[in-house]
Amino acid sequence: MFFRKKLQPYPFRKYPIMQQPSLVPTAGQQAQIDRRFGMFLHFGINTFNNTEWSDGTLPIESYQPTAIDADSWVKTAYEAGMNYVILITKHHDGFCLWDTRTTAYSVNYSPNKTDVVKAVYEACQKYGIKLGLYYSLWDRHEKCYKNDEQYVQYMEKHLTELMDGRYGEIVELWFDGEWDKPCRAWQLDRLYSLVKTLQPNCQIGVNQTIGKFKEKKGIPKKRYQPQNYRDRDPMQMFPSDFRLWDPYMCREDDPKIYTFNGKEYYLPFEQTICSRKEFSWFYSDTYESKPLMDANEIINDYRILEKTDNVMVINLPPDKNGKLVKGDVENLMYVSGQLGINRM
Repeated sequence: MFFRKKLQPYPFRKYPIMQQPSLVPTAGQQAQIDRRFGMFLHFGINTFNNTEWSDGTLPIESYQPTAIDADSWVKTAYEAGMNYVILITKHHDGFCLWDTRTTAYSVNYSPNKTDVVKAVYEACQKYGIKLGLYYSLWDRHEKCYKNDEQYVQYMEKHLTELMDGRYGEIVELWFDGEWDKPCRAWQLDRLYSLVKTLQPNCQIGVNQTIGKFKEKKGIPKKRYQPQNYRDRDPMQMFPSDFRLWDPYMCREDDPKIYTFNGKEYYLPFEQTICSRKEFSWFYSDTYESKPLMDANEIINDYRILEKTDNVMVINLPPDKNGKLVKGDVENLMYVSGQLGINRM
């Protein structure tokens, strides 16, 4: 008789730096909580192809921003009372927005070779706000993706480039796309240790953080949406310094302690929302026809998040000319004015 070997969620190797159990915020978590409010910037090859997700086959020639006005992006965040921005560096399509030679699917080989990460970093330095980065684990372009070990090495090259100091201090790393492989395949503990070695204060989060391991069946997915979290719920994505599941909101009595392998971890929550309804992350030709998120709903959510030691990020996608959309900016400024946090 054949017996299937029980799979462990991670290889549980010993790496130099690993998340430590705690019932209170670490210094890095407290700094994140104190940042309160940030801007998400979805920009990339999808922007020029009117799509939210693409499969890595869009022609690189289609990436043709007439400008990269990173200064105005970050200035808007600053004036709205935001304390950090999170920039897409690589979405599920695998297109890289920084100066890298690891792949031909990057800005280096496109019609506009601007290192977007560098441009945003320089603007953050100018306006005195912090920089966070988004990086998709899922990569629909890279040929070595199906070989787990080779792909982890590929990601290590990327994360080293992004975190080695050329872009200054990185306060947050937002991992996405984890659902495409079993969580053990990503070797998150290995990536976590690398990032913490390069950027000790960087807070690392993995989308859909809380839940049962994907190998286990029978529990509805919505059970682990943020509004349904329960005290001591299990962590699905370990290690993670904070909880993510866009674009959902937590509840007013949001629990903070979660478990992994019998140990307890304090995890704040970051709500990530769009400026427009219908989950509009990237700009498209129809983007501006979509209704804005209700400003009063955003204000109410912000106050709940502040009260519960959590944070909020609002996505403002630049358009094909590298500019933020006027309606998004006006709505954001109204929200920040009502909250009394703007800097204008």
